[in-house]
Amino acid sequence: MDIASETTPLVPAVALKKPKTPLPKLQIGILMTLQLAEPIASTSIFPYINQLIRELGITGGNDAAVGYYAGIIESLFFVAQALTVLRWSRLSDHIGRKPVLVVGLSGACISILCFGLSTTFWSLVISRCMCGILNGNVGVMKTMMGEFTDSTNMAQGFALFPIVWSMGGFIGPLMGGTLARPQDHWPSLFANPFWGKYPYFLPCAVAACLFVLALFILVFFLEETLSTKRRPRLASTTLGVSSDADREALARKSMANMPLRSLVTPAIVVPIANYAMLAFLDVSLRALLPLFFSTPTHLGGLGFSPSSIGSWLAVFGIMDGIFQALFFAKVVGWLGPKRVFCVSVSCFVPLMMVFPIMSWLVRARGVVDHAITFALLGQLVLTLIWDMAFGSVFMFITASAPTKDVLGAINGLGQTSASVARAIGPALATSLFALSKEHNLLAGNAVYVILIILAGALRWLGSQLPDEVQDRDE
Repeated sequence: MDIASETTPLVPAVALKKPKTPLPKLQIGILMTLQLAEPIASTSIFPYINQLIRELGITGGNDAAVGYYAGIIESLFFVAQALTVLRWSRLSDHIGRKPVLVVGLSGACISILCFGLSTTFWSLVISRCMCGILNGNVGVMKTMMGEFTDSTNMAQGFALFPIVWSMGGFIGPLMGGTLARPQDHWPSLFANPFWGKYPYFLPCAVAACLFVLALFILVFFLEETLSTKRRPRLASTTLGVSSDADREALARKSMANMPLRSLVTPAIVVPIANYAMLAFLDVSLRALLPLFFSTPTHLGGLGFSPSSIGSWLAVFGIMDGIFQALFFAKVVGWLGPKRVFCVSVSCFVPLMMVFPIMSWLVRARGVVDHAITFALLGQLVLTLIWDMAFGSVFMFITASAPTKDVLGAINGLGQTSASVARAIGPALATSLFALSKEHNLLAGNAVYVILIILAGALRWLGSQLPDEVQDRDE
């Protein structure tokens, strides 16, 4: 009994976790500012991409085929990223996080400018592939967040990623929809023939300016977090490393000798598999939304203009950001990350069901009216809950790392898996959408049925996650 009473004081170890370590607000704020530039640029093309494809004339006037080409363009970015993101993440474990981020932001800046100057389908493809090949930033930024946080403040730190992506999801479509074809909106200001030849260059140029600003902030203000490359001051104050010499020796050894195969364990693979399936379904949803909005009403869509699409996607983005900022950390603290994940992914089924309901409403009423607005607002609420799954799964992936020194590799594996899923997602979802409409499969709703079945698989995968986030901070 004495031995038992000797072991019970281990319970206060849980109590020791309760005082939260203060987040290094300045450095995390800088990191999130860099992150913000990417979703703004990537989502700014959504409002006009379908119209751009129509104007290129590659569909031969067949509106139902637009989905094939829109999906290919978006998927090829993720194919290129999947081929390189793990190498960038592993490289960041050797040369530091900042050099990899510099290459990524520079590549994104150049590629978005090329996208705006594209006048053929293949030039669009090449510019998106260039962005994917040079950009390993998402995985590296998650690694840095893992190095800035510990088990007591991880939920707060990783809650910021979906918030920033939501902010980007608000600003990007609004910017893209508003600035596309400026010669139509402000003919006196944009009378130069250049804007007639490159009607979608303006939103791309604004996005490129944001990347230049992000590069400046990165180079001059962001601190390095890799243990072997960072300054002593950061090591002692921000990251709280008690024995630098030992840690750096361990880091060098693990980076030099840790084979990738040794990281493929159930504790690491299960969270990554959940993230991959989540990314697949999410990118499918993001590809279907603007396609459904832009599809003519006689084909079962809503027939929105690019500016209307931009406005609706912006509303989705800003509401999502506000919701994640106010409630994510509190809900995780209340329910725990696993329950939050499982509840969130369960929302995908009703999310998909809203699409055929809206198609039916348009056919029955013959017009896009307040009933459609209510359906879109219902879809928005479901999207808010769905997006909480990302913050939760990031916590599981980060906590699965045996030490912070292999965080880059683990986040690289996670991002590679997600990139493969995101490469397949848009092409598959938009192609299934086009097939469903062209051949009237399941009354044009086959795409939604297939995605609902895959959502059931994700719900099962979520049940395999550990009940609690493991404490890595020993």
